[in-house]
Amino acid sequence: MRLSLPRTLARTAGPGRERSAAVATGLSLALLTAVLPTTPLPPGLGVIPAAQAQPAKQRPLLRISAIPDQNPEKLNRLYGLVASELSQQLGVPVKYVPMTDYAAAVTAFRTGDLDLVWFGGLTGVQARLQKPNSRVLAQRDIDVSFKSIFIANTRSGLKPVRNIDGLRELKGRRFTFGSESSTSGRLMPQYFLAQAGVKLKDFAGGAPGFSGSHDATIALVQSGAYDAGAVNEQVWRSSLHNGKANRAKVMAIWKSPGYPDYHWIAQGNLDTRFGKGFTVKLQQAILSWRPSDPQQKAILSLFGAQQFIQASPGEYKRIEQVGREIGKIR
Repeated sequence: MRLSLPRTLARTAGPGRERSAAVATGLSLALLTAVLPTTPLPPGLGVIPAAQAQPAKQRPLLRISAIPDQNPEKLNRLYGLVASELSQQLGVPVKYVPMTDYAAAVTAFRTGDLDLVWFGGLTGVQARLQKPNSRVLAQRDIDVSFKSIFIANTRSGLKPVRNIDGLRELKGRRFTFGSESSTSGRLMPQYFLAQAGVKLKDFAGGAPGFSGSHDATIALVQSGAYDAGAVNEQVWRSSLHNGKANRAKVMAIWKSPGYPDYHWIAQGNLDTRFGKGFTVKLQQAILSWRPSDPQQKAILSLFGAQQFIQASPGEYKRIEQVGREIGKIR
């Protein structure tokens, strides 16, 4: 039997005709109900009631983060791009979760609230010791031999020094590190100071300051709030390039020897959550980033690198040793 709705429904009409259309619709529905069979449909052909319908399986979310070593604006821009790129390459939703400080990043990784984190050398060792099954995925090309820069206010009277022994000039000065858990802004600078015979109690006031980040250290030394400080080389160069570091007010006085630093670390259960082989796919995605791709070029530029390379836990044994020596790892 062929049914058709009244032509009134196909017209665009005013209020009076709209009422007629509504009446016609009601009559049509009543007629349709009367002619349809009342016998049950064969199994499998009926409509599943809403209460019994099963929701589609939600894809797991890859949560990424990083130690907050620079200003939040730059970090949000960088890791927003990283999240977008990884999502495109891996086919899973990716979210960047900002951290308040270095310790918070380590804690969130330990509790399983973060899946992939960009750690510094020290925080990476701390995180892996707390989650033994975690995986080191990659480091930047510049992390194989990373360096710290000791900087000073140009009006402090301090001058560039030729070797590590020259750091003795910092005794009695107002000095600041970055974060207490920073590898390049605290751990290794403290190690080099100790090699020069400078103890923390030797600074003005009997202790150093802790600015919280490399950007903050540069700003504080440049303002004269501190005579000197220590920052990582990559942030120092970037600050000179973008004008945030004014050469007339702040200068580099010593560059340290190299040491291994930043690296990506992933939870050990990602294959269970995302499927077999996912961790390898994630690692290969990061290692594949090249300047020839516009979005990947932007990511690498913000990281201050040309590419990411493979890394292994063994490369950070020296960082662990120094961390234990100064009491940051127990």
